[in-house]
Amino acid sequence: MIGKLNQEQMEDVLKSNVVGRIGCNDGEKTYVVPINYVFDGKFIIAHSVTGLKIQMMRKNPEVCFEVDEMKSFTNWKSVIAWGRYQELGDERERYSAMKLFVDRMMYMKISETAIPPETTEKRIHPRSPGYIKPVIYRIVITEMTGRYEHE
Repeated sequence: MIGKLNQEQMEDVLKSNVVGRIGCNDGEKTYVVPINYVFDGKFIIAHSVTGLKIQMMRKNPEVCFEVDEMKSFTNWKSVIAWGRYQELGDERERYSAMKLFVDRMMYMKISETAIPPETTEKRIHPRSPGYIKPVIYRIVITEMTGRYEHE
């Protein structure tokens, strides 16, 4: 049976996962990339270094976000959210966002590409030398849809 997820079910999917895909478009090219994220009940929160994704979202902040929960080809849930990219510049907001992120990710193995960012420019993690101030951002959700299938 295929059906639609209600608001509470969609939020549960967003809350129970930590990897999704963000889609952005700069007017010429569309880019879809997986990201680590946390959903705080209102916003999708993520971080990155400045690169193609951040450059494109700064140019056009309208984005799409997708997350799947797949147990089998006939037992899955999927949520797609549309919204607006918003960088967090206030240090208190940045700290709160990263605290949520680190608390949620604490139980997971940290890989070289998923190192929690420091909130200062100096990186103190041994696998991330140098001075890199991460971009901490959120997606302000404006619309959301969800589907599921189960036997």
